[in-house]
Amino acid sequence: MSETWWKSAVVYQIYPRSFADSDGDGIGDLRGIIDHLDHLQRLGVDVVWLSPIYASPHDDNGYDISDYRAIDPLFGTFADFDELLAGLHARGIKLMMDLVVNHTSDEHPWFIESASSLDNPKRDWYWWRPARDGHRPGEHGAEPNNWGSFFSGPAWQLDPATGEYYLHLFSRKQPDLNWENPEVRDAVYDMMNWWLDRGVDGFRMDVVNFISKVVDLPDGEVPAGRLYGDGYPFFGQGPRIHEFLHEMHERVFAGRADRILTVGEMPGVSVEQARLFTDPARAELDMVFQFEHVDLDHGHGGKWDHRQASVLDLKRNLVTWQQGLAEVGWNSLYWNNHDQPRVVSRFGDDRPEHRVASAKALGTVLHLMRGTPYVYQGEELGMANVPFDSIADFRDIETLNHYAEAVDIQGQDAADVMAALRRTSRDNARTPMQWSDERAAGFTTGTPWIPANPDYPRVNAAAETADPDSVFAHYRRLIELRHESPVVADGDFTPVLEDHPQVFGYRRALDGRELLVLVNLTGAVAQYDTAELVEWRDAAFVLGNLAGSESRGVTGSLEPWEALVFRLD
Repeated sequence: MSETWWKSAVVYQIYPRSFADSDGDGIGDLRGIIDHLDHLQRLGVDVVWLSPIYASPHDDNGYDISDYRAIDPLFGTFADFDELLAGLHARGIKLMMDLVVNHTSDEHPWFIESASSLDNPKRDWYWWRPARDGHRPGEHGAEPNNWGSFFSGPAWQLDPATGEYYLHLFSRKQPDLNWENPEVRDAVYDMMNWWLDRGVDGFRMDVVNFISKVVDLPDGEVPAGRLYGDGYPFFGQGPRIHEFLHEMHERVFAGRADRILTVGEMPGVSVEQARLFTDPARAELDMVFQFEHVDLDHGHGGKWDHRQASVLDLKRNLVTWQQGLAEVGWNSLYWNNHDQPRVVSRFGDDRPEHRVASAKALGTVLHLMRGTPYVYQGEELGMANVPFDSIADFRDIETLNHYAEAVDIQGQDAADVMAALRRTSRDNARTPMQWSDERAAGFTTGTPWIPANPDYPRVNAAAETADPDSVFAHYRRLIELRHESPVVADGDFTPVLEDHPQVFGYRRALDGRELLVLVNLTGAVAQYDTAELVEWRDAAFVLGNLAGSESRGVTGSLEPWEALVFRLD
């Protein structure tokens, strides 16, 4: 197998808690996944990325790990895991685990030891600091610096037993590991090798660009309207990040590259930095998840401060990344994951008259660019955001903490805050996978841990897999095209109609074969100038998303949310 097999692969992310429940407790599990492996095979994906299934108190739905070498009983047993792995491999599908090593749970034995005394041998495995000079522990302003947590509040938690604070960029139950300590790195690499030896095929690495921090942890600038300082300049792409990732490659991945996939989640990473992380000559990572395109609709106040992102904003950003990693590095392509609202509600149109067409249009844009596409569970059905009625409907810690801080501390209008939560909350991605029109969307026979989207009677896998014109059928064709046509995986990328306010167009070319992709990303008819596309007048039709697409050519007009693909040999 080629060391770059993943260039023609498609990855499917499973959020186990919400995928399928086999035992009626309302929470998805490994046996539920096993029961639906044929769905993944029918779709045609090559890799499954499994969100954390490790032992955890579930303060952050499993991204707070208390034992990296244990399966949480909530999800099943190692026997279930081994059966899942074998079932995937038998279908030609690889398994990529979620690696969360910027932080652990505060219930991990490493942290319990670290917190037990000031002189415990594992004290330096985490970031401990005394109260700020001139303050007593526990006083307002006594935190060692002014950084804020991503989950609201300060990024420091006082430990009364030792009188010091520990750093947590996320929940207070997610203390940050100190990667400056080589013993920490040794333990992490040993654990990673243990999983690879069990047969897993790679790792998606959670906020891995945060693992190197400026060691004196200075105060950050306090943005307007915020309560806390911005620590990102001191932990995002920190001073030793490339050293750590190269060391990880040498200690874990070297010699396994022909079967392993490594992708680093990197909030705030730039094109130039991504080129370094994914340059094969540097031996760090295969690809990274960047966030620029999913930050386009964030205002100055962050993710909860919505701004309308235009089609021009979106396509120019995607083109920047396509061109920036054209010669060195590799793109990961995604619209959705467990942390993002549903794309059909975000950049598409989830109203019944446009949901299917816009979901197909967005899928076409993504899957035919240069890079490795990721499909998040339910995306292949066109699942949409959820009409949450009240704050009681939410489960996500980030969402609940933001509501409490915004309403109770900052005094913001509760209705305005709720509107932002409905649009942006991570819970939009976490409602149950919609398998059928049966109760609870066929996800469970019990009461689901979070209610299903009420649109499940008309948006579900049972209906879509039987419908040749469904979103599922279109995603299946897109995946087949990537597998069958080398131009999709390896061809050059050239944008067309660059300044058009509605149409995203581009060409892919390799060894005398070309594809032209034209997609209207709005709900209005789009007229375009065919002057730069004259050679495509008699091109062969490949794929479309509307009835009658096969009879349409490069005519200078696209219907609302229409996507067309043509071939030229």
